[in-house]
Amino acid sequence: MNSCYPIPCGRFTLDLGKRTLIMGVLNITPDSFSDGGRFFNGADAIRQAERLIAEGADILDIGGESSRPFSEPVSLEEELRRVIPVIEAISRKITVPISIDTTKAEVARAALLSGASIVNDISALRMDPRMADVVSEFDCPLILMHMKGSPKTMQENPHYDDPVGEIKSFLERAVEGAEKKGIGRARIIVDPGIGFGKSFDHNLTLLKNLKAFETLGLPLLVGASRKAFIRNLVQEISSKEDEMEALRMIDTGTQAATAAAILNGAHIVRVHDVRMAAATARVIDAIKKG
Repeated sequence: MNSCYPIPCGRFTLDLGKRTLIMGVLNITPDSFSDGGRFFNGADAIRQAERLIAEGADILDIGGESSRPFSEPVSLEEELRRVIPVIEAISRKITVPISIDTTKAEVARAALLSGASIVNDISALRMDPRMADVVSEFDCPLILMHMKGSPKTMQENPHYDDPVGEIKSFLERAVEGAEKKGIGRARIIVDPGIGFGKSFDHNLTLLKNLKAFETLGLPLLVGASRKAFIRNLVQEISSKEDEMEALRMIDTGTQAATAAAILNGAHIVRVHDVRMAAATARVIDAIKKG
């Protein structure tokens, strides 16, 4: 199995490395690429959170701003309005930690005060200079992700001479920067950012070479679920007329990518279909132990 990293997380502990942990995605947005609008209503979001945990989510990742390619940012007030009531409502009920998926320090602070215990910053502390202060103050786990540009610009012909090397170097610098701002290295999780400023081939190269990130000595999160490169791979064998069949093919492709990520060193997989990912992780973890 992977190296083990026990990370205190509020009233929980993330035992990373003993088995693959499943991070269930809950987008409280009208426009996320996979499930935008489905859980925009607060009551629907709370029910979905409870469903994800019942299906095997070890972490719940809640976000109120879409990071799909070419998306526009939302205001601070709107993001707070979307996520804080849901976090407040579910944090007292559930038995897994909540991650707040945001680039805004004020949203992170409000979420941590409302019951969240992890910050997932897709900008790796670059979009809001106050984010590091919030994470340091709460001494909570921090996920640092690689992204080229911003969600609005990241898919405008992304280029790398050495995608794995350049992304690894970016994450090394991001970790060093976080440490200089008072965030303990033992609290940091890294994410190569599948689909965030990456071409079709870049994503495949990253999944194939995830073991290169082991030398960072940090737990690795991978989120390939339902990304465009999977859709592109399966579209030729999917029914053009049957939308449900096409979605099933995308989810089948997602499980293949999830299996590859786990085999190549992911400690956490961020997914939309928790039940299927939990089954995939159970099988792949058993193979790795065998």
